[in-house]
Parts: sequence; structure tokens; C-alpha cells
Amino acid sequence: MLQKENILLVDDDINILELLQRHLQSMNYHTYKAVSVKEALHVMKDTFIDLLITDIQMPEIDGLQLLKFADEHYPELPKLVITGYPSVDGALEVIKSGAIDYLTKPFTKEELRQAVEKAFEHGESRRTKTINKGGTQKFVNINNEMIGESEAFQKITDVIERVKDNKATVLVKGESGTGKELVARAIHYSGKFSRSPFVAVNCGAIPENLLEAELFGYVKGAFTGANDNRDGFFQAAQGGTLFLDEIGTAPLSVQTKLLRVLQEKELTKVGSRKTEAVDIRVIAATNSDLQQDIKDHKFREDLYYRLTVVEIEVPPLRERKSDIPLLVDKFLRKYGVEYKDRLLKMTPDALEVLKRYDWPGNIRELENVIQRAVIMSNGVITVKELPDTLKFKIDFPQTSFPSLKQIEKEYIQRVLLHTQGNKTKAAEILQIDRKTLREKLK
Repeated sequence: MLQKENILLVDDDINILELLQRHLQSMNYHTYKAVSVKEALHVMKDTFIDLLITDIQMPEIDGLQLLKFADEHYPELPKLVITGYPSVDGALEVIKSGAIDYLTKPFTKEELRQAVEKAFEHGESRRTKTINKGGTQKFVNINNEMIGESEAFQKITDVIERVKDNKATVLVKGESGTGKELVARAIHYSGKFSRSPFVAVNCGAIPENLLEAELFGYVKGAFTGANDNRDGFFQAAQGGTLFLDEIGTAPLSVQTKLLRVLQEKELTKVGSRKTEAVDIRVIAATNSDLQQDIKDHKFREDLYYRLTVVEIEVPPLRERKSDIPLLVDKFLRKYGVEYKDRLLKMTPDALEVLKRYDWPGNIRELENVIQRAVIMSNGVITVKELPDTLKFKIDFPQTSFPSLKQIEKEYIQRVLLHTQGNKTKAAEILQIDRKTLREKLK
């Protein structure tokens, strides 16, 4: 049997190292062991490693430092974390440091096998992606919805790739119109849970007194109008993803219950005492500053940290203008077929106008502009079809008005210039005496 890849195991627990080695050798992998980060660096320097498996909690230098080192010095090396101390902050740091997966002790041999195979698959796809970026690949298109080629967009797609196959809680931040729900849908539909439900809820669109019942469900008689038992959005998303948009608008009472659901993986319907298990991934989104809301006692700090196991910052369109041509092409295809039954084109000067604008409404505003331009166009969209607000403006300087005293002084100086500095003659022209003239010239 041919020998497989080299795997470096790093853990200060000798028993764990030996267990990992036995399991992996039975799978025909070749292993190297290190009981410290310092020892691991020596191995990595002298040996070609295909996969790094490391613990986090270690003396002197912890595993996060090793992950960060490997991510910069060996960017193509897949990394797997095994730890007996899982935490929200730890998971966030692990993912930020480039790890592919997070395996909690104790684990079975089969769980280890699956994690290792996933790590190698991810490593191979990452290498392929890097090669394509240097070759013919020009942009990334996720589920025919998210599209871009900018560095900011690539960072988002990288995080999506890391979280799509697990149920870590994700918080998507960004201005209105940047496409936060598209990010949530990309996470769900590009991963292994794509066949499960995706349920989107706009927390800001549901009245506060109804939000709890809508999210968690209710039983008959729980309140006036509750004529039947009814499941909530959490039950509807069972096995899949629940997207909570505008999470910052949720009242504190709902935040408290949401925190319990995330912690305990179970909920209680309004008016019931019976708990129900839930197995879903929660992705929340906000365009507000939740940390400021925490200071203002409008948002629970413990809930914030539960939601930010992974945090994705969606940049505004003004910070990813290189993506505008791709987005324009997408919307031209969409609305050209819908309104004109054909594909439309845009002139280069019209495209330059779009690239020059700062787009305070972000992608949603761009889509609306293209939609209108398609309707107004006869086939080719020119600058003429674009709104005047996007076109070049001349900023005239504001007219300044001098004070009455300044005007008076300037006029006196003109008279003195006319009299060649003769103050007596100037005073006669101005019909004032010489003393008054001297006072006005001060």
C-alpha cells in the first residue's frame, strides 16, 4: 500500500500524541510528533509537511501563534485544530488564524478521519484557486449571485469557504445595500447543508410584541389571537440556516431568549413549559454599531460574543469599485432579458460615470440605476440614460460678502489713491474731517 501524506502533530500531552499517531498510521499516513511549538518549527523547517494538526492550550507559546506563523510562512499548508478547551473566543481566533476545522476532545477515530480528509480537500482546492488566480480566472461568482474580483471581495469568499460546512454562528456587518443577505445565502447554499431550509427573518420588520412568538412559536391560548399551536422560524429552519437580519433591532427580552437557544440548543414556545431541541445554524446581520449599542444598554454583550464566533465585514461599494463592471454586466443581463428580451450593452463613458460615483446606497442603488437605465434605453446605455445625480458637477465657490467696515476702508483707499495720498483733499471728497479719516483707516 502506498504511503500517504506527512502530518505534523503538535500537543504537549504525550498520550494525545500517541493516540493521534496510532489512528493516523492505521489510515496509512506518515506522522511527525512535537510536544511544543518550538519543536514543531524545527520539524517544519527540515521536513515537507502536508497537514498540521495542533492543540491550542500549550505552555510558553500556544497553538494560535503556530497557526499564525504557518499561515504566513506556509500559506498552502492546511491546518486542523484539536483542543479540549472549546470557547467562542477560541473558535474565532482559530478561524482568523487560518485553520480549516476545529475538532473538540474527546473525538472518535471516524471524526478524526473525516476532519483530516476535509482538511486535505480544502488544501487542494485552495492550491487550485491560487493557481487560477494567477492564470485565467478573473472573478469569483458564488451561486450566480455574489460576484467580484476585488481584494475585499476575495476576503469574503475565503471566509465563506471556511464556514460553509460547519454550523458556527456568523455575524455579517455592513452598510445598508451591501448584500449581507447574499453573503448569508452563499454560506448556506455553497455548503453541505444546502438541501436544508434557509429561512430569512427581518427582525426590524416584525413588531416587537410579536417577534418572540414569530421566532420561537407559540401554543394555543398563549395570548389573544393564539387560536392554534404554531411553530416559529426556528422550527422552520430545523437542520438548516436561520438568517436574522437587523438583529440590533431585537428587544432585550428576545435577545435573552435567543442567547439561551444558542447556548442550550433548545427553545420553549411562548405559553409552553416544554423545551424542544433545535439543530440549526444562525447567521445574523446588522448595519448598526452593536458595540455602541452594548454601551447604551440596548444590546446584550454576552449575546454579541455568541453571535460573533465568525464575523464578516462586507465592504461598501466605494471600497470595491473594481467590481462595478462585473456587477453592471450582471444587472444588464438580468434586466435586459426581463424588460427588453435581449442583452444590452453600456458605453465606456457611461461605465466611467458609474465607477466615479461613490454609491452611498451601495449595490442596491447600483442595481436600481441599471434597472432604470435599461427601461429608458433603446439598446445601448449611454450617459444620457444615467441619472443627473451621477453626472459631473461644477462646484462653484460660495460668494463671500465683506463687512460694511471692509467696504468702507477699501473705498477710502481708492479715494486716497485718486488724491495721491492727500488726506485733506480725500477728507473733502468723503465729506469727513481728517481725524475721522485717520480713525477709519486704522
